[in-house]
Amino acid sequence: MTFDFDAAVNAPFRMQPGLRRIAAGTPQLTPLAPGSRHQREKLAVLSAFPAQALCAMPGFDAAPALHALCAHAAAEQAPSWAWDGVRAVARTLGVAVDEAGHIDQRTGGTFGLGDEIARCLQGLPAPWRLPGLLSLAFAEDVAVVDGTTGCIPWLAVALPSHWAPEAKLGHHFTAVHATVADNALLLKATDGLLRVITNADRWERFVWNVTDQPRLHAHPARVDTQRWQHTPVDQAWWRTERQTFIPVPGQQQAVFTIAVEVQRLADALPTPGHAERLHAAIASMSPAVLAYRNLGGVRDALLAWLAARA
Repeated sequence: MTFDFDAAVNAPFRMQPGLRRIAAGTPQLTPLAPGSRHQREKLAVLSAFPAQALCAMPGFDAAPALHALCAHAAAEQAPSWAWDGVRAVARTLGVAVDEAGHIDQRTGGTFGLGDEIARCLQGLPAPWRLPGLLSLAFAEDVAVVDGTTGCIPWLAVALPSHWAPEAKLGHHFTAVHATVADNALLLKATDGLLRVITNADRWERFVWNVTDQPRLHAHPARVDTQRWQHTPVDQAWWRTERQTFIPVPGQQQAVFTIAVEVQRLADALPTPGHAERLHAAIASMSPAVLAYRNLGGVRDALLAWLAARA
């Protein structure tokens, strides 16, 4: 999960697609080590709140998208994932799941009691066990974008960034972004974006924000509504996403991947130039964008802190 600071952080700040082609040989998926931070948070979410993370429209057939994702994972991350068209094996986790939802604990796990992954999957409905294994094997959350209707009919998102996956299900891509402040460029580009992401090329984009809390899982129902009450700006966090698109052959669909990272803001700005660049971007945000990003109340303090580091 490599966030491109120079490509993503610019002034004046604009809400726009920001797509670029993925360089040849650059992976789109990030295998998780057993017991890693991402995996532990995903285990907690899928065990306690699966209905908020795993969402599908009635009657939607996710099999083509899941097959495409599993095949992509096997080709790109063969040491970690195998797929024969029916059965997936998460090699580093020692667990296999087939399309019918049968779970096979092949080897003991290397953290906790050793069967955390299988026990979590057993608690999910059978159709969600293969997506669940993908979620626990890779850092990326995933959703399906339908290029024909423009809708999002299926999501497996355990680590949302202050949005509720269940509230986005079935919405048109433009409706998903309708509440984004200063979104004219984003909405204008939607039709072209849908055509681009469902073709044979592979694309990526980067998203960032400064936030008051360190958890990867930031569902609005699980985050304090009184933002910035307990976190001064000198202890703020840097939340980033790398988003990519994997086309689904013959379906006019794409699998949308979201890789979240959170680190101390101070650690994300290794040079004065990084602080200066971020200062310029935040200083250029409109009041609507600042409010959307929950930065309105801390803008001046944050800019002063960044200026001191620049």
